[in-house]
Amino acid sequence: MSLTEPPTVTSCYALAVLSAAAEGTGGSGPRALPADRLQYAEMRVLWDEVLGARGAGPHTGLLVGDRIRPTGLHILGHLVLTSASLAEAALAAEHYHSLVSQAGRVSVDRRGDVGRVRYRPTVDPAAMHPQQVEAVVSSMVRAGRWIAGDGWAPLSVSFAHPRTGSAEPYARVLGCPVVFDAPENVITVANEDLDRRRPLHDPALNALHRAYADRLLHRLSTPPSVADRVRQWLEPAALGDTGPEGPAKELGLSVRTLRRALQAEGTSWRALLDDARHGRARRLLETTILPLDRIAPLVGLSGATALVRAFTRWEGMPPGAYRSRGAGPGGG
Repeated sequence: MSLTEPPTVTSCYALAVLSAAAEGTGGSGPRALPADRLQYAEMRVLWDEVLGARGAGPHTGLLVGDRIRPTGLHILGHLVLTSASLAEAALAAEHYHSLVSQAGRVSVDRRGDVGRVRYRPTVDPAAMHPQQVEAVVSSMVRAGRWIAGDGWAPLSVSFAHPRTGSAEPYARVLGCPVVFDAPENVITVANEDLDRRRPLHDPALNALHRAYADRLLHRLSTPPSVADRVRQWLEPAALGDTGPEGPAKELGLSVRTLRRALQAEGTSWRALLDDARHGRARRLLETTILPLDRIAPLVGLSGATALVRAFTRWEGMPPGAYRSRGAGPGGG
């Protein structure tokens, strides 16, 4: 973790990619992901797995994007579904795409009788596989069909990378002329298509989705607090002998400055460490059948007696009672 936060991707998009890839290859399907958002580097690892799986080919990214459902695009998918026109949906993508992924940017411009929807990666080009770009672009074309109907197609699509594999799948999925080695990744749409109003449209529902998206966007664009960064640091850390020196070094702060910053935010290193131990103890009790003397060192406590004492303070009941009420595999 650093003071400059790396780009992240919503976990629902990552799961949608895994699900769509499994749908095409007969794989095992998506797995649980540990957080609401993934570091982009983690997303790239998932894509490497998808593209390296048995049955994957040069058109996997294109096909994965075409299989993305609205839920895979988080709140943006619901905004698109409730948009009054393709133009409104495109502007929603421009404004809210970072809720799906901060690794790229969508922009819209209109000149003459056409509109152009551009996708530009914001990460190092070497860090994004061309098939990831194809997945984004084909998912945007698919999203357009949620509004305009399955028979709709843009005027053309261009990709900045060279083509791999045959041309036929591109024509079949995108339904229009496709150009490679172009200056940009662009979907070109007739203004007539962009402006055509949907006969069924619920502006009140769209407004509710937009208000929620605005709150999420504000939260995403607000730098995380020092306390939040310490919580992130503690999540995978050993909780036994750990001290504030570790997160202070990661944040580029002295221990004294870290303590002052946490105090200004109404908390402390001791309180955050205690919260981390509490959360990990609960997860282990809920998801494992480990005995208390095995759980205690995993949460940084000296033994079962210390765990019982701490857990009773946290939950108002001992860990055995917490388990027996059916909270996890150790209960019942």
